[in-house]
Amino acid sequence: MQIQPDLLEKLLVEDIDFKRRYTKHDEYKQKVSSLEKRQHLTPSELEEKQRYKKLKLALKDEMEVIIAQHEA
Repeated sequence: MQIQPDLLEKLLVEDIDFKRRYTKHDEYKQKVSSLEKRQHLTPSELEEKQRYKKLKLALKDEMEVIIAQHEA
């Protein structure tokens, strides 16, 4: 997702829904990263990692829609 820094800053300040999605996306990104750093994952941890990836992707798609609306 490429976004101009000025637009990102504007959305984070002015659009509370975008900010919520952005914050959650970052949270999921950190959780996935943390799980990927482990050498061995249990089956439940693998499932958790996949769930976070899907949630993160869904939020990214939602944010891209909002960005496209503001760029138009």
